[in-house]
Amino acid sequence: MSAVLDRVRVVDLGLSPYESTVAKMREFTARRDSATADELWLLEHPPVYTLGLGADPVLGARVPKGIPLVKTDRGGEITYHGPGQVVLYTLVDLARRALKVKRFVWMLEQSVIDLLGGGAARMPGAPGVYVQGAKIAALGIRVSRGCAYHGLALNVDLDLAPFAAIDACGRPGLPVTRTRDLGFDFSVENAGRKLAAILTGLLEHA
Repeated sequence: MSAVLDRVRVVDLGLSPYESTVAKMREFTARRDSATADELWLLEHPPVYTLGLGADPVLGARVPKGIPLVKTDRGGEITYHGPGQVVLYTLVDLARRALKVKRFVWMLEQSVIDLLGGGAARMPGAPGVYVQGAKIAALGIRVSRGCAYHGLALNVDLDLAPFAAIDACGRPGLPVTRTRDLGFDFSVENAGRKLAAILTGLLEHA
């Protein structure tokens, strides 16, 4: 792979509405070609619930009024995004890097585990990252023409109350946590930059 194609470009989008950001990811993926560098998008979303392809639509009836609910094309269940959560969208040409989806998901999880260190772990049968049984990072991707988009979301300092209306990972009663409650002093921006750097390293050495 050439140095140009191996490059990963990190883009900071700040606070970005969910639906328009997903539309931009689809557009990027549709028009990219073999010479397009991979990109990692760092951002926060205004409050929004999203229903993945694996989610029961009935779950949407339980969310509180005032927070939008959006059906989306990523894998996974229902989740919540809001300010204080770093979202890392991964526009990566898996085919060009000879990466299988399972391995790529492992790399997304591993970037969070490497960031948080001891105590952060995977949970069998439930994608994401957990600390003492509480979910701290969610992930879901979509693959089109061998290229991935969507990515992962790490709870840094967001209001966790909206999670009470949903079953994270489709598991009733699964608790959620955030890095602030674990003693980390990350800002969303700092956590995002660190995550992007770790994931870039994993991609470059895949």
